Amino acid sequence: MSSDLSSLLNSSRALNAHLSRPDLPTVNLSLDQIEAQSRRLVSRQPAAATDADRANYLLAQAHVDAPALASSIAHLNTSTTFSPLQPLQDTDVAGYLRHAHEQNLISTIEEGRRETQEAFYNLLEERSRKDWEAKKRRVFEELGGRSLVATTAGADGKALAEMKKSFHSRANLSASTGPSLTLQMQSKMMAYDRTVCELNAARSRGMSCPIIHLLMQAAANLNLDPSSMQMVSNCQILIKITGEPPALPPVEHAGAHILNAPLFERKFARAYLGDPESREAASLRAQIAQGGREALEDQFWGIIERGIQARAVEARLGGDPSVANKIRAFLGVKYYKNGQWEDHIEIVAGQPLWAKLFYLVRTGHAQEALDEAVRCQAAIEHREPSFVSHFRSWIESPDRRLSKSHRDYLQSVYNAHMLHAATTDPFKLALYKLMGRLEPSRRSALHVTATIEDWLWFQLAMVDEEEEGGLRGLMEVLLSYGEHHFETAKKGVWASVLLMCGQFERAVAVLWEHPETEVEAIHLAIALAYHGLLRVPPRAETSDLSPLTISPVHPPALSLSTLIWRYVRQFVKMDAKEALQYVYCVCLAADQANGVGSETLESAWELVRRIIVLAHSGPAWDELVGGFRPDGTKFNGIVEQGAPLLHLQNITQYNNQILIRAARECEENDRIPEAIKLYNLAGDYATVIACLAQALGNTLSLPMAENEKGKIVEKTAIEILKHYERMNRAVGKDREAAVRLLRVREAINAKNAGRPDVALEIMESTDLIPLDGDVAKITRRAEEFKDLHDALQRNLQVYLPLTMDCLAALHQSIKASSAVTEATRQMSLTTLRKKSRPLMVFAGILKYRMSPDVYSYLARLDVEISL
Repeated sequence: MSSDLSSLLNSSRALNAHLSRPDLPTVNLSLDQIEAQSRRLVSRQPAAATDADRANYLLAQAHVDAPALASSIAHLNTSTTFSPLQPLQDTDVAGYLRHAHEQNLISTIEEGRRETQEAFYNLLEERSRKDWEAKKRRVFEELGGRSLVATTAGADGKALAEMKKSFHSRANLSASTGPSLTLQMQSKMMAYDRTVCELNAARSRGMSCPIIHLLMQAAANLNLDPSSMQMVSNCQILIKITGEPPALPPVEHAGAHILNAPLFERKFARAYLGDPESREAASLRAQIAQGGREALEDQFWGIIERGIQARAVEARLGGDPSVANKIRAFLGVKYYKNGQWEDHIEIVAGQPLWAKLFYLVRTGHAQEALDEAVRCQAAIEHREPSFVSHFRSWIESPDRRLSKSHRDYLQSVYNAHMLHAATTDPFKLALYKLMGRLEPSRRSALHVTATIEDWLWFQLAMVDEEEEGGLRGLMEVLLSYGEHHFETAKKGVWASVLLMCGQFERAVAVLWEHPETEVEAIHLAIALAYHGLLRVPPRAETSDLSPLTISPVHPPALSLSTLIWRYVRQFVKMDAKEALQYVYCVCLAADQANGVGSETLESAWELVRRIIVLAHSGPAWDELVGGFRPDGTKFNGIVEQGAPLLHLQNITQYNNQILIRAARECEENDRIPEAIKLYNLAGDYATVIACLAQALGNTLSLPMAENEKGKIVEKTAIEILKHYERMNRAVGKDREAAVRLLRVREAINAKNAGRPDVALEIMESTDLIPLDGDVAKITRRAEEFKDLHDALQRNLQVYLPLTMDCLAALHQSIKASSAVTEATRQMSLTTLRKKSRPLMVFAGILKYRMSPDVYSYLARLDVEISL
């Protein structure tokens, strides 16, 4: 090893042996000495600056003493953070309480801050999720299908890819209808369709229609799925709120039926859409609260009867079917266990009287409750003096409201020996709270408000429009709880809660958010609009993502037109008549003030035009818009028959708003035959001819075998031109151009059929091309060419080669024929040459209007004819 090192040393010295450096002495050090010297040099160098040193340097430039602050933090004693600044003596109770109070405030503030922060982030996450769901639904709707919000992430990606493929056609109204619906969904939609048709039929006759009853009947006849049962429940709520009677039986005279029927349509619109502080609005809110309460009472009574039937042995109803006896049986099933009543039940006169009275009131049998209280008055007065008299006054009051003196008395009794008593019957407490509307801010009662329905009934029974904000104050509380609070306990109950509290727009929006209840949502919205209980937003406030509009200064509003179009767009192509029935319902909100009503009408008219454009052509389309019979007489379509429902006052308004504008949209969507028919129905004959001329010009250059649409256009043009010539309508340049273009098409067909002589004769009759005359005449005809119709000018490259082809074909036929004499042949060929030369002169003057290939083709044929 040492020899190797020595040889390395000698070799290294030999590397620079040729260099002479007398100023540098030779250094001979061992490896240990080199290592020691290296360590000594490193120790003399200053330490490398750390990140902390750099930070201290920057802070020092800002006049911040970082080392001093670090020292203060290092010596900070956190053990006394929550200790009083001044030491407390063991006997200083006031100081201890003050300190504890301060610490409680600090803890409360910190806990409130933490809860607020958590609630904010939860709300932000929920809003983000709903926004994404709304945007995803919008994507599917733009593709023409259903929302499909329950699809997987893979399906979402597939949908987005599909959207990219069809993004170029989004401006076209004729989008695909999307995936087919299930049989169950179609059956449900058809059942509800019939109710909408009945509604519009009644509106057309000027009669009222029990639309809510019809919807409830349709839902009840469907399969017992949760959405249908929830629809029945919601209809029962609306029936109680609106007071809508069931369908009246048919009478002998229809006029008597109309006179005797109550007016339902827009009955509540004035109160609901007007000033919320008016007396009418307050009365309506009271009616809504009462209707919601009565609906819960009927619902609970049904539960009691079914419960008694299911547990008949325990109920021991006996032979007395009275209401009071059924309540007694229900109480026995619920609170009588193992031979004794539950501890919190107070027995009066041998029965749970307080619970019995409460449940009689809870089920809507107030008079039976009063009768029971009077029957047991002696026993009641022994425990609660004057209860029966106050109970009678409360029951017999129209609005269930006692005077202030009575309420003060009940409050004093309640506070004195009930509120804090350990053994007070909770049902007695609940009765006192209801009668005196005591402690409205305490919204629950132990053992009384056990379910959501019980709790909500209790809130509605406590509502007073003159105190605590009334129904609006209750709604603010419920909205603060949110949907999650109610849906966790029971699926689908949130929409019912919103209905019972008068938040009809929010209820419909909640149902629309779930695919399984979209059908129910749209029909519930129509029923609400019919009764005047739906607010429509201005067009400027309508969102593309959600039909519901929430404003901090205005009540919620729901875009009925948006909702209806999203519903009908899936079947508008297949069944335009049914889609039109739904669009008629948009006009229910036409009486809304501040210009919203007129915007609603415009939206309805726009939807009608959209249906006309999207509907399939054929007999059904003619039935939709109308048409002309073979004898020339006109028949009205379904749209025109429903013009009164669209608030179209006269035929002129109908033509301008529906037919003419729909015809323009058909033109934009390349549905020329439909546009022509619509213009013709509207009586705009000049536009019909102009449109015909343009359409014929556009299809003339296409081969007939490849242009099915051109065949339809030409057939329509022939029929209309015959009718117009007979009636002497639309005389002018456009009609002349249409006639000439049809003649050119006839010439093309004759040439294709192998009859060039007939084709040439037809072209000569159009007088489009000079086939004789001198140069001056031909030049004049070329100058007049710019005055022809645009469709004729654009097709110069069609009928010039067509005419030359006919001449060339005749020339070849004559030359090859042996059936004629030579003199006759030469005369015929000379005639063809005389026609060919003017054509070439005419083409040469208009050479700038055609492509060089066309002109070269004409020149080649002319040379062949001249030989």
